[in-house]
Amino acid sequence: MGSGLSAKRKWLSSERIALSVLEEQGFKVLETNKKIVLNGVEVGEVDAIVQDADGSVYAVEIKAGRLDVSGVRQAYVNAMLANAKPLVVAKGFSDDSARELAERLGVRVILLSDVFLVESEELYSMMREVVEEALADYLEVLYGYSTRIEGRDLEVLKAVSSSTDIAEAAGKLGLEPGELASRLNELKRRGVIPRWATRYTTVRRVAQVIVEKQTLTGLIEEARRLEETLRRLRDEVKELRDAVANLAGTLRKLPKHAETAGEGSGGSGGTGDATGAQTKNGG
Repeated sequence: MGSGLSAKRKWLSSERIALSVLEEQGFKVLETNKKIVLNGVEVGEVDAIVQDADGSVYAVEIKAGRLDVSGVRQAYVNAMLANAKPLVVAKGFSDDSARELAERLGVRVILLSDVFLVESEELYSMMREVVEEALADYLEVLYGYSTRIEGRDLEVLKAVSSSTDIAEAAGKLGLEPGELASRLNELKRRGVIPRWATRYTTVRRVAQVIVEKQTLTGLIEEARRLEETLRRLRDEVKELRDAVANLAGTLRKLPKHAETAGEGSGGSGGTGDATGAQTKNGG
């Protein structure tokens, strides 16, 4: 059974360990992933440039596995182009030919199997660092986007987030796997999906985080709209209550006005009758 680690992840782990070992041995890391450029053209790259206590500068090649003849030649040529001494950090030599060639070319080799013994505290510290880096990556995905993702992009992310492999996701979208891969690369170029998400399982986890964030953002926005609607309704109910109270006050005053008006009309009628009777009698 394999270790389950991709070649790239194994190399990244080896790089972290190798740089730690070099620093433990007194080297100072000056630069990592140094590009070698000749006449404006990139012709190579070394994993690190380090300096020892005497001031000598080394171009470092880091191998996830054992060093073979090809690796020795590569380290030697790159170091010459970088104007530095060649140094390789590896788990061992693949055969005697690689060992002999390294000695003949003056390629310094540090074997991890000889110098790297992990203490429990060191292992804990390294694992903690890896976990923190992973958490930081996913937190950046969670909090790093300020605009909503809509339309076709969101459809792609939803399909990926709910599918175990790219073929299944492509089927849900009516695409060929190659077409979906191109869509995902486009999302990476636009910064929707981080470039460090290379394996499908990682892309799927990132898509799940983004989709959940979009859902949560939508719920929050809907809650805000409901809150605003409730606020307006509360204000309208208050205005209606005030209007009803004013109307009730007006209605309570109406009977008093009616009684006053009735009494005034009755008195005027009696006087008129008496005057009329006196007129008839006089006649």
